[in-house]
Amino acid sequence: MKRTLKTIIIIWSLLFAGCNKFLDREPLAEVTPEQYLSNEANLASYAIGLYDMLPTHDQWGYGTFTFDNHTDNMAGMYPSPMYAPGQSRVEQTGGDWDFALLYRCNYFLQQVVPKVARNEIAGNPGAINHYLGEVYFMRAFAYFQKLQALGDFPIITEILPDEHGALTEASKRRPRNEVARFILEDLDRAIDLLNDVPPNGGKNRLNKLAAYLFKSRVALFEGTWLKYFRGTAFVPGGTGWPGAVKDYNSAYQFPSGSIDGEIDFFLSEAMVAASVVADAVPLVENTGTYQHHPTDPVNPYFNMFSDENMEGYSEVLLWRKYSVGMVTNSVGSDASRANSGVGTTRSMINAFIMQDGKPIYASPAKMDENTSYWGDEELTHITKNRDTRAQLFVKKPGDRNLHTPPGSHGYEYEPCPNLIATTGDEKYTTGYAIRKGLNFNGKHTQFLESTIGSIVFRASEAYLNYIEACYEKNGSLDGIADNYWKKIRQRAKINEDYLYTTGLTNMAEEGKTDWGAYSSGQLVDPLLFNIRRERRCELMAEGLRMMDIKRWRSMDQLIHDPYHVEGIDLYSVLYPEWDCYRDANGISILAPGVNVSHPSFGKYLQPYRISPNNIAYNGYRWHMAHYLAPIAIQHFINTSDGNLQESPIYQNPGWPLEAGGTPQ
Repeated sequence: MKRTLKTIIIIWSLLFAGCNKFLDREPLAEVTPEQYLSNEANLASYAIGLYDMLPTHDQWGYGTFTFDNHTDNMAGMYPSPMYAPGQSRVEQTGGDWDFALLYRCNYFLQQVVPKVARNEIAGNPGAINHYLGEVYFMRAFAYFQKLQALGDFPIITEILPDEHGALTEASKRRPRNEVARFILEDLDRAIDLLNDVPPNGGKNRLNKLAAYLFKSRVALFEGTWLKYFRGTAFVPGGTGWPGAVKDYNSAYQFPSGSIDGEIDFFLSEAMVAASVVADAVPLVENTGTYQHHPTDPVNPYFNMFSDENMEGYSEVLLWRKYSVGMVTNSVGSDASRANSGVGTTRSMINAFIMQDGKPIYASPAKMDENTSYWGDEELTHITKNRDTRAQLFVKKPGDRNLHTPPGSHGYEYEPCPNLIATTGDEKYTTGYAIRKGLNFNGKHTQFLESTIGSIVFRASEAYLNYIEACYEKNGSLDGIADNYWKKIRQRAKINEDYLYTTGLTNMAEEGKTDWGAYSSGQLVDPLLFNIRRERRCELMAEGLRMMDIKRWRSMDQLIHDPYHVEGIDLYSVLYPEWDCYRDANGISILAPGVNVSHPSFGKYLQPYRISPNNIAYNGYRWHMAHYLAPIAIQHFINTSDGNLQESPIYQNPGWPLEAGGTPQ
């Protein structure tokens, strides 16, 4: 929060992000920040410099397709300490209580908004307003990160002086629903200012529909959080809410009069914003088949996630472009190999239903070649007759990954999963791997040279947001939600009658592996579960699962019942019969209890149950405090006697005011 007068250096570094006629500008020593933000090109350059806060592929790993790691969807080589109570601690410094991104946004808005009002910025008014709208969006995005991590948070809209009194006052945490309302207000400002098509004419910059989509995400998040944490310390007014001990929040009243009013407000906002997007954007076509050979029909739905140029896909609202010699990624090689060591779980595979609409346990096993469930004993059969999203995106040994020769880090044909490798390049942590992001051109598997684009926002999320918000708000689905859901299921080539699936859903069975089957430690009703299941399958590996299971309060059951991550069925067929798990002398290279889990734990591979030293050896456990992150001790402003309890900042529920402390 401390004002930093290194702004000139920051701003001039942003000039390299795309300003025109750079050499025609005044020398660096003669340009002040106020002069810099004076024309359309400067605004465009500053705004694009904020895009680095959006989720995109990184260079070294599997990009956005590993962001579901540490959930019931995906598991990396090492478990998160979040699931081992006592391992996560309050830090002395750092953490999520940080204002750097907000400072960058507030600086721009403080400089530019008055200039726009006075008509002092040179350039096209429509473009100027668009770039202003981009920064309002980015401030909303940055605040949403804080809302998810910390809940209650200060709302700061200006650059603060380096003065103790002002900083102390600004440190006061606003109730989380007020933060969420502020985010929606910023997004409304952005929507008013953004063009339908950005000034550059492409989808590499924000547009109005992307802002509507994000608004629906924020509103759905807060509405469901308030609903499922109602009455607890994690919402204003709940029992033990730490904000109540501060005089500035002690008498807090909800703007709508009650928490029920707030829930209704946010869910209503989610429905309205989501419908704007879903009504305007058709879903991309899915042929239902995987393109095993270059002469096979192209599948636009599959290619949408892995194209170099994503402009032509209606569903893509915002994406990032990569180019050799500038910025590249490793998505191509990781999608054709071991997913950077982040394995897909058995739980995720089980979520995909049969094409006729039956859950896998309701389908007669191997009774019919074209409709029955063929089990998971044989990896080559795991997606047979199932939701085409599973057939397209879950890899099976022998599948052709590439249509041109692979580069240095590609597999042309999917191999037997390497269960005992020690590096992410080779390690199939769960035995399951996916191919979202796989491009058939082997050039993308050259080490660190992939230029596969990265989707930031796509419209199918809006369909799903509306469906869920409608049911959470009304307890039933209206005709709009019914239509959206049927379109998603039609695209997946499964029976569009979701009520047929719901009628066959056994919640006790689903609750064995799927965290979304629970809220507040209790199984949810079958229709709500199937709404969550649809979201899980459509958005698999796209980085939204952690957000979802937290807002649904879907880990309470782990407090008392440990959860063991499972992968492939190792002991029914693979272990005794597959030659790939034998050395030249025919001796198995798999050693139960040494490099794979022991069969006494069950037939499914349990990647964290091999070494007793693994923090998740006895299963994932949960602590309520982990729904929010702690605030590091350095951020609590001391009073004259050093009593942290007197700070205007309060700690999050369950976390102590002590560096190194663990949840109570």
